[in-house]
Amino acid sequence: MADITFVNLNMLYVRYSDTYDRERHLPLGLLYLTTVLERAGFDVDFRDYQMCASEDPFDLNAFVDFLADPAPIIGVSCMANLLPFAILATEKLKAQYPDHTIVLGGVGAKAVEAAVLSRFPWIDLIAHGEGERAIVPLLKSLQNGRDVSQVPGLYYRRETGEIACNPSPPRIDDLDTIARPAYHKVLLEDYDAYGMISSRGCPYKCSFCSVAPVWNHKCHFRSPEDVVAEMKELHDAAGVDLFLFQDEFFVSSKTAVMRYCDALRKTGLKVRWKAFARVDLADQELMETMASTGCLEIRFGIESGSERILALTKKGFTPDMAVDVVSRATQLFPRVDTFFVWGYPNETLDDFYQSLFQMISFRLMGARILPSLLCLLPQTELYQSLTQAQRDRLAFCQALLPEYVITGHEICEVGSISIADQHRQFFDFIKANKDLFPGFFLMDVDDNIRPKLSILQEHGFYTRAQRELTELDSCGAHSPRV
Repeated sequence: MADITFVNLNMLYVRYSDTYDRERHLPLGLLYLTTVLERAGFDVDFRDYQMCASEDPFDLNAFVDFLADPAPIIGVSCMANLLPFAILATEKLKAQYPDHTIVLGGVGAKAVEAAVLSRFPWIDLIAHGEGERAIVPLLKSLQNGRDVSQVPGLYYRRETGEIACNPSPPRIDDLDTIARPAYHKVLLEDYDAYGMISSRGCPYKCSFCSVAPVWNHKCHFRSPEDVVAEMKELHDAAGVDLFLFQDEFFVSSKTAVMRYCDALRKTGLKVRWKAFARVDLADQELMETMASTGCLEIRFGIESGSERILALTKKGFTPDMAVDVVSRATQLFPRVDTFFVWGYPNETLDDFYQSLFQMISFRLMGARILPSLLCLLPQTELYQSLTQAQRDRLAFCQALLPEYVITGHEICEVGSISIADQHRQFFDFIKANKDLFPGFFLMDVDDNIRPKLSILQEHGFYTRAQRELTELDSCGAHSPRV
């Protein structure tokens, strides 16, 4: 029997009334940890729930069947959108295997770890921080029957029932020292999207961002040469020729990007790639170099066309800067994605119309516009700044969910969702635990959200035409099909 069963619960699964969009992404996080464990002599049973063959992967029985005969320790990784499902699914799993230890990992429980452990006794431990330095001590402690009070990066219950938190392990300064993910544990050909990590963390403090707080706003990097070497390995092993840089801080500096492009050019590797960039860090020479070395898509987090909102959310650039850079980018790249956030609690209609004007302008330039309803995840500065009275006003809307917490349970229509009876229990669970899942709730639905949605639809957003355009190329590493 294996020492630990890892199950990846990070999934891109969107259900429509007439079809569904399912894209399988290589689960890098758990594959990194698998390598660490194998090098320490442990046997890892790796299961990727993206490969669940059930017609309804969100049937709790399907989850238990997928995890039949697990190792005594079960590590489950999920993001915030599937945290409710992970909690309910592990309850059923624990009933089937009561003597097994369930460890919850990933970023899903960020900022609510103690509350999750207090409320749901079937989850034994919650990991936080970089797992490469904590996973081996954890398994050794559990297998030897020792307490976990000295294991870094762990939330656990004391014998008294009190929830304790061990500090995160020290950050890994040089990411080149991390061994490659355990690609041998999966069939690379089964995946639709191949991510690549060049850094961990982001130093910027955008108030709505849920990613940078996970890394405490500190960023560490891999060398461009190490990144390119891994790309070549995947290309040689499985013919991978399209990569998505998933880290938010790929364009951390002009020097770093130019070094990467130079290293890629020297290999002669004919691959294509996509990356996120910041408006204030992308100049003409940098973008020209990216395009010349195979970057077919650049992605900008614009977030708002209002200078006031950009200042309030600490974006660090102005609308004029965004217009200048996006207009240049559309002349260089086959695809330019611009991400906008709408529905801020303090966003006036004047602010909103400034965003709308910029969205339309970018659309006329040829950029793709990806508007997203504000998602107030618990680790964001914006959520933490809300008073209790404001939090009490957050409401669950039966017809709307922020894009970042689409779970796969709901049925997505044009500009709305519906909830099927067989999945209603998940949303009842969310509503009963509002403080754990605030990202599913909206601020001032009738006065703030619905009027803005109606205006967006009048101008061609959240319409069937936009959905069809979005489906032609997903948010992952598919190449454009238009």
